[in-house]
Amino acid sequence: MKILAISGSLREQSTNTALLRAAALAAPSPIRVVLYEQMETLPAFNPDLDLEPGPETVSRFRAQLRDCSAVVFSTPEYAHGIPGSMKNALDWVVGSGELSGKPVALMNASSRGEFAQAALREVLKTMDARLISEAEVTVPLLGRGLGVADIVADPEFAALIRFSFEKIAGVVAERRLKP
Repeated sequence: MKILAISGSLREQSTNTALLRAAALAAPSPIRVVLYEQMETLPAFNPDLDLEPGPETVSRFRAQLRDCSAVVFSTPEYAHGIPGSMKNALDWVVGSGELSGKPVALMNASSRGEFAQAALREVLKTMDARLISEAEVTVPLLGRGLGVADIVADPEFAALIRFSFEKIAGVVAERRLKP
């Protein structure tokens, strides 16, 4: 099962991105986590350009969403909301529908991002994504200065990540069984 991991941060030393990189390493088999790393290449959303084939980077983003079984988001909070880059990426798939019915979970790198998490949930619900609330976890990384290897090596953090993926895998399996 392939899960696409999307960070809402463009920062090189992003805690959210580090969490998703660690999640890729800590994911239980047979789950394979692929980090989406082209957020900064997506052009500003413009409905006039929202056609097929459209901008190449948008086509590649949509293809990655279509080709995965589920999506995991981790995002910082900016001014009580989701970063513009994350909202822009989501705007590119509102009309094309890649997230419609797709199992989606949120991983939080800080307990201080409740406004961003609520805003992201609202956008994803509007897009008809299948939010898996039981898979949502907070891995308290803010201010700890941990690297990817440190996150994976921490038994508590690795257990939270595995728990989330096990819940996601259950929903994906259930979805495949439905006629």
